[in-house]
Amino acid sequence: MANAVIFPGSSSFVAGKTPFGFYDNDVDFITDADKSTLFCARRLGYPVVAVELQDINFYAAFEEAVTTYGNEVYAYKLRQDYLSLEGAPTSSAFNNALITPSLANIIRISEQYGSEAGAGGNITYHKGCIQLARNQQTYDLNAWANASASLDAGDSIEVKRVFYEGDPALVKYFDPYAGTGTGMMNLMDSFGWGNFSPAINFLLMPLNFDIQKFNAIELNDQIRKSNYSFEIRNNQLSIFPLPSRVGNLYFEYIKKQDRYRNNISSISGSQLPSGVVSNVSNVPYTNPQYKLINSVGRSWVYEYMLALCKEMLGYVRGKYGTIPIPGDEVTLNQSDLLASAAAEKTALIERLRGYLDETSRDKLLERRANEVEYRQKELQQVPFTIYIG
Repeated sequence: MANAVIFPGSSSFVAGKTPFGFYDNDVDFITDADKSTLFCARRLGYPVVAVELQDINFYAAFEEAVTTYGNEVYAYKLRQDYLSLEGAPTSSAFNNALITPSLANIIRISEQYGSEAGAGGNITYHKGCIQLARNQQTYDLNAWANASASLDAGDSIEVKRVFYEGDPALVKYFDPYAGTGTGMMNLMDSFGWGNFSPAINFLLMPLNFDIQKFNAIELNDQIRKSNYSFEIRNNQLSIFPLPSRVGNLYFEYIKKQDRYRNNISSISGSQLPSGVVSNVSNVPYTNPQYKLINSVGRSWVYEYMLALCKEMLGYVRGKYGTIPIPGDEVTLNQSDLLASAAAEKTALIERLRGYLDETSRDKLLERRANEVEYRQKELQQVPFTIYIG
């Protein structure tokens, strides 16, 4: 053991003695570095027994313990708040930010429904036109798309709406040649319809009367006439009835690849600092500020640091195994130190995670609900009448 450096009983921390230097400029960390070193050395048996560690070993354990504590806390926060953080800017750290649950993720999903329904979203609707030919019922949309839609390689179109329908029932209801809608006074201008149909007079009737008339006209067209309709199968558009004259058929369509272009925001590595949260690896949580860790957290850090020091001391003593002395030899306690360190580290991590789980949003809401329930039961026992003697 002549080459082993024994802890001298005191230490003096300065910046640069920790492996990463995460907290070297934190005044509280600098103050506690030497105190925690002395704490761990005494817990390991100093000065009754020699501790074969240097001050830098203690400082490394202290830095690792603080970092581990921060990682556990922020991993818990990330699990709690990720749905609210996804898509947020990565320009500033979230360590001390108050995260309020938001509807951003739900709104992003609802935009997809809006895109499909044509009522919003971020997919561009394009307009197309096919020239109808006399007595031709079926038209090839694949051929039209290749010729007119300006598609990229491998892209295709999806038709969302076809403008192929008969005149609305309103036009037929006020048709002067149908003999409907006649009455006492001309009211077309008063409704802002202008010169909708020449020489129309009609009697203002209840709205339910007009609605019944419209329904009758539309039902009549569906049953008694070859009504305007269409179907699309295998990108072949068939229209009904068979066109009797040349004309234009208009429709709206989207390019299928727009769904992926607009719904996936690609961010290169150089853009990440000013980009958005896209997965758990780029959520902007940094190492904790030691000065902001409360006494509960610092107590955990000291205990975890002690477990790390036990582990290091166990590996150091395992190098020698036994020490020969005159007339006998001493067996070192490597196995005991390593077993104790492993058990303590596991227990500390489980204790911290359990504590964090107990303070999760769902647990706190459940506890609050129980508190309200028991308070109501307690209030039910309060008499409604107050007697004054």
